[in-house]
Amino acid sequence: MRALADAGRIRRFMRALSEEAPADTRVYLTGGATAVLEGWRASTIDIDIRIVPEHDALFRAIPRLKERLQINVELASPDHFIPVRPDWQDRSPFIAREGRISFHHFDLYAQALSKIERGHAQDVADVQEMLRRGLIDRAPLMEYFEAIEPAMYRYPALDPASFRQAVVDAVRPTD
Repeated sequence: MRALADAGRIRRFMRALSEEAPADTRVYLTGGATAVLEGWRASTIDIDIRIVPEHDALFRAIPRLKERLQINVELASPDHFIPVRPDWQDRSPFIAREGRISFHHFDLYAQALSKIERGHAQDVADVQEMLRRGLIDRAPLMEYFEAIEPAMYRYPALDPASFRQAVVDAVRPTD
């Protein structure tokens, strides 16, 4: 059984992965890894990543690193589940540079919308924490949703009407 990933384990993974990079690369962290590194969760079950550009050497290294570091790593990001804006890379906050890899949080608005769409209790709590911490704002979150709404046809598992309602509910002030 692999251990939960706390901030130290995530950073060890980042350093170890950077040792495998054959060229300059960006790795985007998402989900629980963002929550842990931003400090509102102590740990996460797995580290979700997206590698750009893709390098076989990094994909080949991940299973070894998972075993060596006893962590779970998944290739998952918001764009696997919902449309994202074309400028998502520019909107992805920088975390750190390790060797040839620049680590970023995947676009926080895309992460929030992906969490809203999934709708699990932890996801809803994460979005509220992102709002509370000022990492995202209500009006721009709705604007982001409206920007991606026309592309939802490319994601047949999405129900645009219920997704919209979930976003409206999430951006409604809780006071």
